[in-house]
Amino acid sequence: MFEVRRIKPEMTYSIRHSVLRPHQAIEDCKYDTDNEDNAFHVGAFYQGKLISVASFCIEKHPNFPIEKQYRLRAMATLDDFRKLGAGRLVVNYAENLIKEQGVNFLWCKGRTTVQEYYSKLGFKVHGEVFDYPPIGPHIIMYKKIRLY
Repeated sequence: MFEVRRIKPEMTYSIRHSVLRPHQAIEDCKYDTDNEDNAFHVGAFYQGKLISVASFCIEKHPNFPIEKQYRLRAMATLDDFRKLGAGRLVVNYAENLIKEQGVNFLWCKGRTTVQEYYSKLGFKVHGEVFDYPPIGPHIIMYKKIRLY
């Protein structure tokens, strides 16, 4: 049903903008981490149309003592394709890429509105809800990935 693969960072911007930051400039959807050496981006396609994206970069969260960590950023699925499993496939695909590097820790700053979704993907809550201006309330979530 869906094709999942690595994509270029530029391919994420339109979905990031329409889903995550519609009231901001598209420039706000471009992150410094997008083009870092170990960063990668994953997309799910339906009938050739990109419908779900997520970005991953090496970034150490100061509260976790694990040496090498990946951060999940800007996960978004177009409204018409939500709850069909595309986002889960994107995260699973990325987890396999992360495992190949011997990394077993993934974290994100998730909006509180999608906390339950991330929980279903195996993420656990860390800390308290905080404001992430200008987007709103977020929570740190993390997942330990089982290596082979």
